[in-house]
Amino acid sequence: MNPEFWHKRWQEKRIGFNQSAVNPLLINYLTHLNLSAGSRVFVPLCGKSIDMVWLAAQGYDVVGVELVETAVQEFFAEQNIQPTISQHKENPDIKCYQGQLKNEVLGQPSAQTITLWVADIFALTSTDMGTIDAIYDKAALIALPADMRTKYSEQIRQLSGNVDKIASIDSCDNKAAPQLLITLNYDQSKKDGPPFSINSEQLQQYYGNHYQVCELASEPASIGSAPDLNVTEHVWLLE
Repeated sequence: MNPEFWHKRWQEKRIGFNQSAVNPLLINYLTHLNLSAGSRVFVPLCGKSIDMVWLAAQGYDVVGVELVETAVQEFFAEQNIQPTISQHKENPDIKCYQGQLKNEVLGQPSAQTITLWVADIFALTSTDMGTIDAIYDKAALIALPADMRTKYSEQIRQLSGNVDKIASIDSCDNKAAPQLLITLNYDQSKKDGPPFSINSEQLQQYYGNHYQVCELASEPASIGSAPDLNVTEHVWLLE
């Protein structure tokens, strides 16, 4: 799946994956990450997800990565946030948008920082990202075809900023940031993703060497483009 696929989807406004309400699974299960106030939550392949606004409103700073700049621009415009925009010092293809969500309405006097990178996620480093306390993956892993997921899972682990770069990637160093991960499971023969179906065996393949994988919930779901498909949505805690 090449970048042009996603640029075209945003250009044509075929973004059914972008939801108008906060994901209830995030609301119900975020506490399992045991985050302290001011923690930084990483949202990979974030689009313009309103989930990031909710996370900031809970008192967390948010850092996201999105390939399509239009999505990032629309996010800040829709949230009425005027971002500062900076170019990456070494890579001219990477930009950083940063702004603050003020929380006075919610009784929180401070403002939380939302930092969105416009970049190919594989072009970033943990130095770019800074400290990451947790990862919320709602739409990233399931957006990628099978041949990209192992590379993606390792990149996410590296971008968490707490991984021993010298250690073998086959060793379990227990230093990566915890993840709240949401996946879908359905008969892949009846629909060609994205979003793609991912089962528990595949998830262990991608993450089992470095995380304890715990399923928190499983419930019926639907995919707008295939309303008759039998789909289950799964919530995982990776520690």
